[in-house]
Amino acid sequence: MVGVAVDGPYSYRVPAGMAVSRGSIVSVPLGPRLVLGVVWGAPKDMVAHNRLRDIAHAYDVPPLSEELLKLVEWVARYTLAAPGQVLRAVLRSTEALDAPRPVLAFRRTRSEPDKQTPARLRVLEVLVDDMAWPKAALLQAAGVSASVVEGLERVGAIERLELPAPPIVEPPNPEAAVATLSAGQQQALEQILALDAQQFGVALLDGVTGGGKTEVFFEAVADTLRAGRQALILLPEIALTNSFISRFTKRFGTRPAEWHSDMTPVQRAKVWRGVLDGTVRAVVGARSALFLPFRELGMLVLDEEHDGAYKQADGITYHARDMAVVRAHLSNARVILSSATPSVETRNNANGGRYAHVLLTSRYAEAAMPNITTIDMRIDGPEKGSWIAPLLAREVFGALDRGEQALLFLNRRGYAPLTLCRSCGHQYQCPDCSAWMVEHRFRGVLMCHHCGHEVRTPTVCGECGAADALIAVGPGIERVAEEAAARFPDARRVILSSDMGSTAQLKERLAEIERGEFDLIIGTQLVSKGHHFEKLTVVGVLDADLGLAHGDPRAAEKTFQILTQVAGRAGRASRNGKAFLQTYHPDHAVMRAMVSGDREAFYAHELAARESGGLPPFGRLAALIISANDHDVAMGFAKKLLSAAPMAEGVRLFGPADAPIAMVRGRYRVRLLAQSGKDFDLSGYVRFWLASADKVSGNLRVQVDIDPMSFM
Repeated sequence: MVGVAVDGPYSYRVPAGMAVSRGSIVSVPLGPRLVLGVVWGAPKDMVAHNRLRDIAHAYDVPPLSEELLKLVEWVARYTLAAPGQVLRAVLRSTEALDAPRPVLAFRRTRSEPDKQTPARLRVLEVLVDDMAWPKAALLQAAGVSASVVEGLERVGAIERLELPAPPIVEPPNPEAAVATLSAGQQQALEQILALDAQQFGVALLDGVTGGGKTEVFFEAVADTLRAGRQALILLPEIALTNSFISRFTKRFGTRPAEWHSDMTPVQRAKVWRGVLDGTVRAVVGARSALFLPFRELGMLVLDEEHDGAYKQADGITYHARDMAVVRAHLSNARVILSSATPSVETRNNANGGRYAHVLLTSRYAEAAMPNITTIDMRIDGPEKGSWIAPLLAREVFGALDRGEQALLFLNRRGYAPLTLCRSCGHQYQCPDCSAWMVEHRFRGVLMCHHCGHEVRTPTVCGECGAADALIAVGPGIERVAEEAAARFPDARRVILSSDMGSTAQLKERLAEIERGEFDLIIGTQLVSKGHHFEKLTVVGVLDADLGLAHGDPRAAEKTFQILTQVAGRAGRASRNGKAFLQTYHPDHAVMRAMVSGDREAFYAHELAARESGGLPPFGRLAALIISANDHDVAMGFAKKLLSAAPMAEGVRLFGPADAPIAMVRGRYRVRLLAQSGKDFDLSGYVRFWLASADKVSGNLRVQVDIDPMSFM
């Protein structure tokens, strides 16, 4: 199988003197170039040798494991991606396959230099007890230039050596700092460890925010390491890794290997090879780490398993939660799905006994859960032009007076969701998408949050020419920041949003908040995910209804999750916490569940609604997104595609219809949706459907999303 987007393996000849087996990584000629590939096995149909091209090179690395090859096939079959495209997610650059370069080092001989200098003496004093020192470390320790070391080598006082390259990380020590668990945590750990360490099993670690879930799954990881197997921990956001890595290092005595987009190609190559050869025993990473070449994988942990960031929307459209369960099944490994607000699908699997349901019902160190109150915006809302209700403002004042922190949360970014001209009403829309441009006043730009297009904020209206006529409609994080500056002028304020800087800058801001260097945090969804701010006692959600406004089958679930997560940031230490939800719908099931703390009632209500509609987890969905540079071309092809759909009992088709975001990056988007029963092979149905339809040509594209999470 070659690592390009092709539908199946190609046949090549093994040249004399080369030995390969299933899983061997090779380079092969494909057209005029060499590409990476993996030996999949002997061809089903014999081909004359004189018609085959030779394998160009076989890399001296262990072959990929059988379970990883099966995972590639499974993912390709389920998601309708080309197998070669899935394999490309596994293979890295040739740099990862080449043997690591040895480290140049020096060791003292028994000869003494004829001429001694203070610099030479310092080098020789470092090189004692026949210890070999890497060159860079030697230069730094002795405080000399390279010429001093080279001079000592020339006169025979020291000798040059080549040492094996050090591992990118040291193996974690499961005994380094074993946690002291509470009774509830210990009981949860015992339930997880009741799953056989050598067999497949899934546990839902379902614990309240601040309940100590991380300590529990760290001990489960330690158990896996003791058993001689590798562990993978997935996080939904790169910005979360900084504090998480610190906690891992404290527990296991060394940093884990990391895998995410902020790493350099060299770092990624070292981690990839270390995973393959077994020197890397634990990895903390983003969803793509699922395709690392583990050979002894014994545990996968998904922290915040409900998070939408685990869904890969471009290229191969897969959900890391579901693929993690598949990979664990193929590897006979254990899975921990950790969340304070489990996804409805995961919760249903736990209810049905397919997953062990492990509960943590109280906060760590007896910290109290926050008291949650709704503010009815129809009665107690702010005055016109403001966004912070009087009750919430008083509570924020109180927290600041006590030297505590407060959080104002918006489920959006920017200054406002819509920018228009007050003179002529002209609305600023992205030229490449059917979405409004959002003003980021602090940066002086209008930005599209769907494609990233941005322009400098104009000083005059592009339609009527009026000067200084732009007006923001609706609250955005920067507009709320301006109101907060006016209301709380003495508070040290910080804006926390995923588009307000680089990952490194976000990590630094989070560390500053944890140290108490800011009093008032104005944040978007990023601030709701896994952070521990000990001084934070008051949380105010300014737009609690926002997620309920979209025609999304998962709207209630997503809103419940984000509100629970952000409210859970309050009162995580010894201080009591309060959360206030500004809402126009205080009687909605989500709001009632939040105030009462009766999440069981919410899950029961949501599961019943899903079952009555035949929606996941009681049914299956597949989306087909047809896009083109011309709207009529996209809609015309979608109608032809619908007419070619095979008849099948239990399958319902919807559309074609313009997607809610009908244009992205200059391409018009039309959607078809297929719905079936839970046990129906919807992937196979869609594959047969597309095979029997007209071929895609020109600038048309058809993207298939099995189990879609977004309906935009």
